[in-house]
Amino acid sequence: MADTTGGEVIARMLQAERVEKVFGIIDGTYFGFYSALHRLGIEIVTPRHETSAAHMAGAYARLSGRLGVCMASNGPGVANLLPGLAVEQAEGNRVLAVTSARRPGVMYPDRVGTYQCFDQQGTIARLAKWSCAVPAFDRLPEIVRRALRKSWEGRPGVVHVDVPESIMNSRIRADVDFLTAHEYRRVHATAPSAEALRRTAEILATSRLPLIHAGSGVIHAGAFEELARVAELLHAPVTTSWAARGALSEDSPLAIPMVHVKLCHRVRNDADAALIVGARVGETDGWGKPPYWRRAAEQPTVQVDIDGEAIGQHRPAALGVLADAKLFLAALAAELERRGAGDPAPRREALARYRDQMRRDRERWDRALAERQAPMNPAHVARACNEVFSPDTVQVADGGNAAVWAMFYSKVRVPNTLLSTFKFGMLGAGVAQALGAAVARPGQRVVCITGDGAMGFHPQEIETAIRNRLPVVFVVLCDKQWGMVKMNQQFMLRPWKTLIMKSLGPEETIKADLGEIAFDKLAEAMGAHGERVADPALLRGALERARDAGRCAVVHVDVDPVKHLWAPGLIHFKKMHEEPSGR
Repeated sequence: MADTTGGEVIARMLQAERVEKVFGIIDGTYFGFYSALHRLGIEIVTPRHETSAAHMAGAYARLSGRLGVCMASNGPGVANLLPGLAVEQAEGNRVLAVTSARRPGVMYPDRVGTYQCFDQQGTIARLAKWSCAVPAFDRLPEIVRRALRKSWEGRPGVVHVDVPESIMNSRIRADVDFLTAHEYRRVHATAPSAEALRRTAEILATSRLPLIHAGSGVIHAGAFEELARVAELLHAPVTTSWAARGALSEDSPLAIPMVHVKLCHRVRNDADAALIVGARVGETDGWGKPPYWRRAAEQPTVQVDIDGEAIGQHRPAALGVLADAKLFLAALAAELERRGAGDPAPRREALARYRDQMRRDRERWDRALAERQAPMNPAHVARACNEVFSPDTVQVADGGNAAVWAMFYSKVRVPNTLLSTFKFGMLGAGVAQALGAAVARPGQRVVCITGDGAMGFHPQEIETAIRNRLPVVFVVLCDKQWGMVKMNQQFMLRPWKTLIMKSLGPEETIKADLGEIAFDKLAEAMGAHGERVADPALLRGALERARDAGRCAVVHVDVDPVKHLWAPGLIHFKKMHEEPSGR
């Protein structure tokens, strides 16, 4: 028996889970928690906004493979946390949120008129994978263990524990068992059955042209070498969900990057068998239906997922397999090596055609790089970043059109080095994602390409980067407009004039233009390195100086506002929202 606080119990349980970082803003409502973290040597990384804490935890989890933990204080702190939790749940990142709540006597239910009180648990339960309010001290260890168990089951996402400040901070004499992870949750990944492997190998090896489609489950499982090995044995093209871009290095001749949208559709229609691993095949994948995919009746599909609810949800599966992606792909490679992977000749011929199409796509897109005017064509930015920063640099794409330009002119050469909010499209999240990435991988470079609209959501986190010695480089594409929104408005308001003139004036659109923020000066005001550039001839030098600054750096890039509107591939984004037909 010993005197302890509820906050210390949680901190010690996290220590047993090998948690090393917790993201959040300190507050007296959970002093018992964060003071125990500090005492136990668990670093508290404090941003300027709770939403950023959630994004930092999500990026940290995705890149490190560990549990991401964020915290927020009752009332306004939890309210600020909500947008970040919604995003990290959608993106499928493993995050535990620990929040304080008012004392039980005035909350759950609200006495009516209680200060800083709303239904925190009920609200987060609608956003998260799991949420629970702790009713009493003696239930705390059980509920935290349940949260951790839920966190490591199935598809990653957000779990939440809401703890009254009286339980969090009051010292209570108690005897608490601090169990190791294997004593209360499964710590071994789910392995596939021998029969599932045999049938999968048979379906793929006997097909003329098999396809592999990888989702973010491959990234969470760290199954990069295993994916590459199976693809090489089968001589199979690999497409990915948006969130799994780079699961296979795009230097591989088997990789069909998602920016080649029409080609991805063609590949998924050409294939006479498909292996879908760790992907829900959602809206950005056309729900797995024609015309974006071949009919399931003509393309036997094996779908492998750690979440049984994803299997066959949108596309009928000839075989559904509940298994960890890494274990499945490793075992499948061994099975294919044992029995043979099929005739490579037609597959090599198809891959040659696909590579030729990708070369033609790239030649067409790269014509923009010949434009040397100032302010510059946005195409120059991502291409220059790929040249200046090493292949293992973590790339973060943020914003609307800025993220599109970043996607089309970058190359993911090392698996799990790309972050964005592919499933939620959250503006400004990339600022904190970049910081979380720098915490997760202190020896690697991190560069975030964002827009002036998106950067305007959380520019205060530049100070967070300085204070925490996180040498992130932010490259801000500035065109002083809500570009993606403005383009949509223009076609809704004056389509023919838009086609002819390419852009409408501020008086012809509705609140789509912005004033200027000099992000280089703003950065300097917070102690960061700042530069401004408009001429593409000067861009590389500015990026090199930012890279070598030894601290957070911001490069304000003035881009041509009309060119920026006409980002590549926007027609595909619009068509994505059309309901496909067939099965």
